[in-house]
Amino acid sequence: MRRFCIVVEYDGTPFVGWQRQDNGPSVQAALETAVHRLTGEEVVVFGAGRTDAGVHAREQVAHFDLSSDWREDKIRDGLNFHLKPNPVAVISGKNVDADFHARFDAVQRHYHYRIINRRSPLTLDRGRAWRVQKPLDHSLMNEAAQCLIGRHDFTTFRSVHCQAKSPLKSLNQLSVVRQGERVEINISARSFLHNQVRSIAGSLKLVGEGKWDPGQIEKILVAKDRTACGPVAPAQGLYLVRVDYDNEEIQ
Repeated sequence: MRRFCIVVEYDGTPFVGWQRQDNGPSVQAALETAVHRLTGEEVVVFGAGRTDAGVHAREQVAHFDLSSDWREDKIRDGLNFHLKPNPVAVISGKNVDADFHARFDAVQRHYHYRIINRRSPLTLDRGRAWRVQKPLDHSLMNEAAQCLIGRHDFTTFRSVHCQAKSPLKSLNQLSVVRQGERVEINISARSFLHNQVRSIAGSLKLVGEGKWDPGQIEKILVAKDRTACGPVAPAQGLYLVRVDYDNEEIQ
């Protein structure tokens, strides 16, 4: 068997998420279908992150096994041909060791959340950002966010449907920056709870609008109470932007 690692970009709008489900199309199923059409083999494609419905990816990492050998460029180009018309593209593909696992070998995942802060409706960014009309103070949002860095019980920011065994997670980086009308929340960790990033984004938005003072974020964190959380930000603003591995050849 030969194991292939692929880096995938996709628009999550038409999908029920990364993971194959019975209630609609998924990114995983689209890739598995493309592999079958290209190679004739039935495979399971394992992704580094199980993005939710409507969430996008710039560099999702995945792997699958084939019984025959394929050139790396043929895997990339062939999959892209058979993925049409799905909004999914394989950016690169390469042979990797048989023990590599896209999900379990990942040492850090990087997400960003995009907010367009303006009154006018979105056109080019429609479906790819959250429009917030009220002016946001990104510096206050960034100040409030710093208390979330480190290892904490993130029960407040965890979906009631989360299947993780523990609410304890370590955030390695969290910042809020602005460029013009775009406010971007950048967040990195080894792994995340279900809806954790979107819950943090929705709560920080209340700080930016002046509805909460920056200290409120630490208060709701310590409360360990899901009902204390702000609104969950919509999925269309969230992007998986990179996955890190110890093996530099995967990058």
